Amino acid sequence: MTDSATAPNASDVLDIAIIGAGPAGLTAGLYAARAGMDAAVFERVSPGGQLAQTEQLENYPGFPEGTEGFALAWSMKQQADRFGVRSVSEEVTGVDLASDPKVLSTPFGTHRARAVIVATGARPRKLGVDGEDELAGRGVSYCATCDGNFFRGKTVAVVGGGNTAAADALYLARICEKVYLIHRRDRLRATAVYHERLAGLPNVEFVWNATVARLEADGDGALAAVAVRDVNTGEERTLAVSGLFVAVGTQPNTEFLGGALELDAAGYIVAGEDGAASVPGVWAAGDVRTKALRQVVTAVADGAVCAEQAAERLSL
Repeated sequence: MTDSATAPNASDVLDIAIIGAGPAGLTAGLYAARAGMDAAVFERVSPGGQLAQTEQLENYPGFPEGTEGFALAWSMKQQADRFGVRSVSEEVTGVDLASDPKVLSTPFGTHRARAVIVATGARPRKLGVDGEDELAGRGVSYCATCDGNFFRGKTVAVVGGGNTAAADALYLARICEKVYLIHRRDRLRATAVYHERLAGLPNVEFVWNATVARLEADGDGALAAVAVRDVNTGEERTLAVSGLFVAVGTQPNTEFLGGALELDAAGYIVAGEDGAASVPGVWAAGDVRTKALRQVVTAVADGAVCAEQAAERLSL
């Protein structure tokens, strides 16, 4: 993406407006620009999305030894820069997708575009237990690679059973004295390679068939313990921990749409493999859309497909 000096002004009508600068959005920008479209990527924070917060990515093709998430995100940004994708460092807070051209609203004004690609991704899902909101940032975290170093040498817990939870536990086991991995079932949903690695670590303890019942704070208002409840017996156990890392799935970032697009029961944008959403001229790419697998590799594929579809439609 280019610097803000080349961002569109209020009188511009973009060919394609891309909302979100994660892997899907950056790839969409790259493909749109290469197709000769005047495209801009809108992003409130730094590019990369959740990828930029991933310490090590081992299942992205082309990197036999894996790659750091931030480095990969930065490379995607630089590649988009090369082809002249515009950058708008503004959060899209509302849309009018029925108008022609379509209108995007930000705290700083409005932008217009002939086509829109929504690539706003998803955010970590909360546990919804007592004390969670109060202890967020005071022992409760949703990003192990962001906050793990604050708990170096201490005892922590991870909640979840998927790949993210397993990767978080592996990362934390390298820097923390002990890691509890809490999961509501009797085995992880994560891929087999994670099972093998975690089982061989002496400072990782699995807490199977358990959910978090509540969080307990110390006298200073920081996390002191996690009470877990056995899903089969109802018995509770208290784990003394300084940090709790929540990895129990995601929620789509679709609130800003205000009902402008059809969503599924979980709030994800209804869109097929071609990315087309319920309103003509609008596509959805990456984790924000209904799909079976949410990974970086599927996000970049979505971004490419949506940009090509949008460019083809605009060229008719």
